[in-house]
Amino acid sequence: MLDKTSDGSKGHGLTFTRHSHPAPVDVNERVRLLENPGFGRVFTDHMVTIRYSDSEGWHDARIEPRAPFQMDASSAVLHYAQEIFEGMKAYRLADGGTALFRPEANARRFRSSAERMAMAQLPEELFLESIRLLVRTDSDWIPSAEGGSLYLRPFMIASEVFLGVKPSAEYIYAVIASSVGAYFKGGAPAVSLWVSQDYTRAAPGGTGAAKCGGNYASSLVAQAEAIRQGCDQVLFLDAAERRWIEELGGMNIFFVFDDGTLATPPLTGTILPGITRDSILTLAKDMGLTVREEPYAIDQCRADAESGRLREAFACGTAAVVAPIGEMKMRSGNFTIGGGGPGQTTLRMLGALTDIQRGKAPDSHGWLDRLD
Repeated sequence: MLDKTSDGSKGHGLTFTRHSHPAPVDVNERVRLLENPGFGRVFTDHMVTIRYSDSEGWHDARIEPRAPFQMDASSAVLHYAQEIFEGMKAYRLADGGTALFRPEANARRFRSSAERMAMAQLPEELFLESIRLLVRTDSDWIPSAEGGSLYLRPFMIASEVFLGVKPSAEYIYAVIASSVGAYFKGGAPAVSLWVSQDYTRAAPGGTGAAKCGGNYASSLVAQAEAIRQGCDQVLFLDAAERRWIEELGGMNIFFVFDDGTLATPPLTGTILPGITRDSILTLAKDMGLTVREEPYAIDQCRADAESGRLREAFACGTAAVVAPIGEMKMRSGNFTIGGGGPGQTTLRMLGALTDIQRGKAPDSHGWLDRLD
C-alpha cells in the first residue's frame, strides 16, 4: 500500500510517503514477544527514513517496512564515523492514550550533535513529525506490562560514497522502534560501579556533549573491565586529572547528601546533557530541594560515603530512568553508599518522573506530547 501522510507539522515542506508492511508480525506472535521483551531486541514492523544531499537538501521522506540498509563499502560512516543518534520513549498512559516525553529536547540535542559532527542539521519540526508518525503507526507494539515502553532510536549516518577525509555530502536519517521492559535485570536493589582510572570517556574540546556512537564505542573496553570486576556499570573520571567524577558509560549521575542537597557534575562540554538529568534538576527544585551543579572528586565521594555525609547516589538516563547506586569499586578499595540500596530521595525522584511520563501525575511543565 502506498499513500501520502503528514502529522501536520509546518515549515519543512516534506510529505511522508507511506509504504505499509505487506506482512506485519502476526498479532499472536506480537503478544508473545511483548510478554518479556527485554531491552533492544524486539523491533516493530516499520521504520522512518529521510535522505539528504547537498544538492537536494532533505528529501524522500517515507515510513516503510523495517528492513536492512544496502550500503556501498565506501560509505563515509564506515570509515570516518560520522554518526549521531538519540534515545527516547513512547509511553502508554494511565487513560489508555500514548505520549512522548519532552521530544522537543531530543530534537534540539540531535541538531546540536549534528553540528558538532559536521553533519547536516535536520529541522526540529521534521524530527518531531518523524517520531510521531512512527509511534502512531506502531503503537500496538507498546508493552502493557508494568515498566514497559516503546524505545525510539532516531539516528543519522553519513552515506556519501568516497574515501576523502571531509564532511559527507549525503546522509540517511532513520527512526526505528523497539518494545522494551526494564533496562537492568537481576533483581539487585542497586547497581554497582567500577571507577575507571585507566580509561576516560571524553576530554575538553572533544565530542563528550554530542550523542555520537564513537563516545559509546570508546567506553566499551572500560565497561568490559567493570563486568570483570563484578560491577554493573563503569564510572568515568575527567581526562586531565583523573580526579573529578563525570558520568557513567551511558548515564548521568546524582548525589544526595545528609542535609538534603542534591548535586551533579556540571556540564562543561565533556558530559552529555541528559534530558532525564535536566528533568530531575527541575523536579528537585519543585520539591524545594537545594540543587548544586558542581565538580565532585572521587576521593571526596569516598570520604563522604564513609563518614555518612553522602547518603544516596543514583544514575539516570532515558533507558534506565533512575537507577540507585549502592557500591563503588576501585583499585584502592570498595565503598558502600548509604545502606547499599535505594534511598528515599532516589525513590521519590523515580516515582515523580515516571508518574508524569505515564500520565499518573499532573504535567505542570508541559513535558508530555500526547499522540491520542
